[in-house]
Amino acid sequence: MDSLLLGASATPLRFRKFAPARSICAAFQISHCKAAREGDRLSTGRSQGCLVNHSVKSIDKQLGLYSRSVKLLYVNAAAGHSLGSEPEAYSSKNTWTLIKTSLDAFYRFSRPHTVIGTATSIISVSLLAVERLSDISPLFFTGLLEAVVAALFMNIYIVGLNQLFDIEIDKVNKPNLPLASGEYSVRTGTAIVSIFALMSFFMGWMVGSWPLFWALFISFMLGTAYSINLPYLRWKRFAVVAAICILAVRAVIVQLAFFLHMQTFVFSRPVIVTRPLIFATAFMSFFSVVIALFKDIPDIDGDRIFGIRSFSVRLGQQKVFWICVCLLELAYVAAVVVGALSPCAWSKYITVLGHAGLASVLWTRARSLDLNSKASITSFYMFIWKLFYAEYLLVPLVR
Repeated sequence: MDSLLLGASATPLRFRKFAPARSICAAFQISHCKAAREGDRLSTGRSQGCLVNHSVKSIDKQLGLYSRSVKLLYVNAAAGHSLGSEPEAYSSKNTWTLIKTSLDAFYRFSRPHTVIGTATSIISVSLLAVERLSDISPLFFTGLLEAVVAALFMNIYIVGLNQLFDIEIDKVNKPNLPLASGEYSVRTGTAIVSIFALMSFFMGWMVGSWPLFWALFISFMLGTAYSINLPYLRWKRFAVVAAICILAVRAVIVQLAFFLHMQTFVFSRPVIVTRPLIFATAFMSFFSVVIALFKDIPDIDGDRIFGIRSFSVRLGQQKVFWICVCLLELAYVAAVVVGALSPCAWSKYITVLGHAGLASVLWTRARSLDLNSKASITSFYMFIWKLFYAEYLLVPLVR
């Protein structure tokens, strides 16, 4: 298109290198004079009148196009713009879009609701080891940060490994995940989970806390056995074993191991089993079973197709849903009783009112759920995780 507008002469080519505006105008005037003289010479041939007229019209047409091109270049030169800035702007925009797309894919790959759950639970349990206000010190925050970072690395390994072995299932159940959608290749997914597993173990080894290291190691073993498709493994195929895996990590390892990390390694105190720790372990055992059961309700179609015998496949969505709701309500009733028996007045009021409020919100939301809508079920599952986060806000206040 540029060759059509600027012709085949050498002068227009120099304009593309962004000659100054004055040089452009001078070149245009010279070219215009040359064209006029050419027109006068051609007009002297009487025998070639038709050809002269045609040539003059052609020259005028070229001059008109040439004039418009020069004006456009003059405006760009006067405004300080260059044609070269357009590819640079496009390249910059394209790079930013690529960065945003990559971050979004990794965000979905990491399963953010589990990341938030892991971070919240470790912070909450770590606060159980605080006995006095002076314990909230740089030493505490350093130990907490080491535990959270190492655990989050392991969390990404576990959820990523599960996606690697569930690609075909996720194409039905969760098509927006990067591996299922094709945004990530299997090689990319394998590289990510391998790197995060190594970083998690390296972090645990560098810290030197045996409770932290064993928490990472046991989580690694259970998470691998849960997902990997090898003989005697891929325990997610068996509903009871799958629930035990989730319960062991979320209810037992998180509570005990990270409490011991803060109690024995960070504060260098003897091992003790406190009332709030017992409450947290017992309550989260109920919650972990609920999460293990409920997570399969929205995934029933893919699980049925690929032979995953979850409780939702075996018992039906509605029955499993109400089992989950009843288990949580039972846990909230027990928490209210524990709070009422607390010798600490402020803890009693917060524990009783907090758990009673969460129980009534759960019941109200459950009664309005449309079990025929997958979107509604998935939304309720995310609501269960929000209750999980809320409980960890209450756990440190139990006394």
